[in-house]
Amino acid sequence: MTVAAQGVGATPRPEARPRSVRVAELVRAALYLLESEGPGALTMRNLADAVGIRAPSIYKHFDGKSALEVALMEDGLFGMGDALHAALADPDPADPVSSLLHAYRSEASLHPNLYRLTTSSAFPRADLPEGLEDWAGEPFFLVTGERHRSQALWAFAHGTMILELDDRFVDGSDLDLTWRAGAAAFGGARGRPRRSR
Repeated sequence: MTVAAQGVGATPRPEARPRSVRVAELVRAALYLLESEGPGALTMRNLADAVGIRAPSIYKHFDGKSALEVALMEDGLFGMGDALHAALADPDPADPVSSLLHAYRSEASLHPNLYRLTTSSAFPRADLPEGLEDWAGEPFFLVTGERHRSQALWAFAHGTMILELDDRFVDGSDLDLTWRAGAAAFGGARGRPRRSR
């Protein structure tokens, strides 16, 4: 996800590519497989079984697994972008960074394997709708007002999210406090982060 240096205010949401009913069904089924059984389960054969067709029929709609993954990443970026832009449409006026990070953490936690696919794999930038990646990352710029600071904020959010999803923090870590500390460091919550109850 890039963080574009945009002017004040959000850019328009990019247009999603139109999908046939069958393609939409396949992408929904692929997301279910990805989230319920993990990345290893996302195969054309498993997807065909899930929707009750033969595996070769999927190739009428997708050139291969990588094209299916691009469609999933597109949905992941739209989902994240929608969540982040909504968080900034009505943020905590005293703490917009916390509003942004809360939305980021919530969206990533909702679809952890989609989040990993979208942020931790080879990224098919040229295959995505024009402007989608920049639009999805733009809220980080909108809360910081500076390109490098916004990239640092995204790096904090992504790194913390991956460590949380992979259960890599030390036992007993208060992750709510960790997220609050990040918000405070980037100009969010003022003063010392509150300890979660």
